[in-house]
Amino acid sequence: MNKKFVRISALCVFMTTCAFAQQKDTITSKNELEEVVISDSKFALAKEKSGKVITKITADDLKKKSGQSIATILNSVAGMEINGNQSVAGKNLGYYIRGGKNSQVLILIDGIPVNDASGISFEYDLRLLPADQVESIEIMKGAASTLYGTGAATGVINIKLKKSGKKAIGGNVYFNAGTNTTALAKKTNLQDFNQGFSVNGNLEKVTYFTSLNSTETNGISQVAAPSATANYDEDRFSRINYLAKLGYKVSDNLTLDFFGNYDKINNDYDGGFDNTGTNDTNLNHTTSKQFRFGFTPKYKYAKGEFVLNSSFNKLIRSYSDFDSWSNSVGFSEYQSRNVNVDAYNKYKISQSFFFVSGAQYQFFDMNSVTPYGNIAKESTKFNMIDPYVTGVFTSDFGLNLNAGARWNMHSEYGNQLVYNVNPSFDFKTVPLKILASYSTAFVTPSLYQLYSEYGNSTLTPEKNSTIEVGFETQLLDKKIKFNAVTFFREQTNFIGFYTNPVTYDSNYININGTNKAKGVEAEVSVAVSEKIKWNSNYTFTSVDSALDRLIPKHKVNSSADFQINDRLFFNLTYQYVDNRKDAFFDGNTYATQKITLGSYQLLNSTVRYEWIKNRLSVFGTATNIFNVDFVENVGYSALGRNFKLGMTINL
Repeated sequence: MNKKFVRISALCVFMTTCAFAQQKDTITSKNELEEVVISDSKFALAKEKSGKVITKITADDLKKKSGQSIATILNSVAGMEINGNQSVAGKNLGYYIRGGKNSQVLILIDGIPVNDASGISFEYDLRLLPADQVESIEIMKGAASTLYGTGAATGVINIKLKKSGKKAIGGNVYFNAGTNTTALAKKTNLQDFNQGFSVNGNLEKVTYFTSLNSTETNGISQVAAPSATANYDEDRFSRINYLAKLGYKVSDNLTLDFFGNYDKINNDYDGGFDNTGTNDTNLNHTTSKQFRFGFTPKYKYAKGEFVLNSSFNKLIRSYSDFDSWSNSVGFSEYQSRNVNVDAYNKYKISQSFFFVSGAQYQFFDMNSVTPYGNIAKESTKFNMIDPYVTGVFTSDFGLNLNAGARWNMHSEYGNQLVYNVNPSFDFKTVPLKILASYSTAFVTPSLYQLYSEYGNSTLTPEKNSTIEVGFETQLLDKKIKFNAVTFFREQTNFIGFYTNPVTYDSNYININGTNKAKGVEAEVSVAVSEKIKWNSNYTFTSVDSALDRLIPKHKVNSSADFQINDRLFFNLTYQYVDNRKDAFFDGNTYATQKITLGSYQLLNSTVRYEWIKNRLSVFGTATNIFNVDFVENVGYSALGRNFKLGMTINL
């Protein structure tokens, strides 16, 4: 597929949609979207009243994606590129939304921010979380610091974990196993195992949920082997997750919810590929352990609702690194802690207007022990206190407005004001909603960037501003749904890494100037019949050269769902990823070399059968069906054709 074809296809979709918009069909209240979203106001809001195009991955959608990781599931969403989802399970992930990077994407679990305070980019590692613990996911793109604070510069991923059912006792057990090989190796033995169970229930005033999940994967070297016969070591990845939730209904108005979870990853990794032709050695190993617990009471009253989200998060990462220069193994450990308390209130002024006011407190610290020096937590910490307010106006005649502001008070770099204005209009005479927004955001320097051996305590936050304009439409009694958004983003105070060419001293700096990103995101859904559905999206992203790494200019995802009967489901998905820029350290010349990675296309399929209705289901998947040999990240292995079989038993 060439670029010209992709552009022409996208243009045809736009032209077709414009033609549909001219139809005289009317939309009545019964045809309005029944879907509810929460990301753009923190409270349930009918989707037609929202001024954002929010992608929601439901529990039913997740069933159709059995056997996939969260990273792979998110990588099929318009406007998102999750680099590393097609690599070895232990490969670090890169989150690229609207030309942004990891530090500009905020991840929430049950509405609570999660991150690694000791990491360079502060991001949360999605590898820690199994898809089998997830109930649904909302993705809201664009600057969102007004509601969510630092890091929400290009997008917010709001993950909702599973909760208790309605019965006194219930649960499920699942198991799946599959191959894990590259296009060159073509191994057929089972190397990828996932299993787990959950028990949950509802006992009038008490609800409970607990689950255990584990993963074991082997079979591939993280570093790409030059040939199928090269003797490169396999890099193992294992993960275990415990989750517990307990709820108590004090009254019809007051509920108290508690949660706790423990996640652990063990994996081998390669310290970086080398292109000198030598084999890698499996002497590098890392362990990540995460402890999270929290308390989230909710109180409803006549005109509103009060919510307190509080959590404590501790993460420990350790590395055993092989040093080829000294022929020895060194040990490093990083620890971080994060406290989050977010108290906010929805107050309903009238049927058409409510506002959300709140204050968020966050505390971060870290310490590390490495062969290159230690960092003490007493000197590497900061906190933030953010009061914020957002007003939401909805009307019967179609006008909706979401606007707000946040005042960030940071213990180290001072104060920061962000705001957003987001109007939309839902026409009542034609099936069309138009929307626009202007939002500002900021990204706090990480503790590592401020206080490590490469740190710079004078760093200031990266600043972002985003303009977006778009529309949504539904046609033929909602059998066809289409939305498109175009965006323009400016970024200043970009934090980069600088090495003095004379002294070779290195540290983080704010880079002067403005970097820009712009693009278009379009999605179409067609219900061909009650049993056949087609969903596709197209993303165009153009960024300045300073931001242009691992971001495809064109990306297409397409999926066809076939509900063959009430028990048998079949899905076929296609993905096209355009050329990307990358760079690597050349082991021959000792210089950083830039490279362009070629485009690639993948075809995957899933079949799911309910053997015993609502009790026992089985599934099978085939990924990269044509065994395409491609490069996702220069020097690292990419997955070839793989198969997986699994089953789920509901109790």
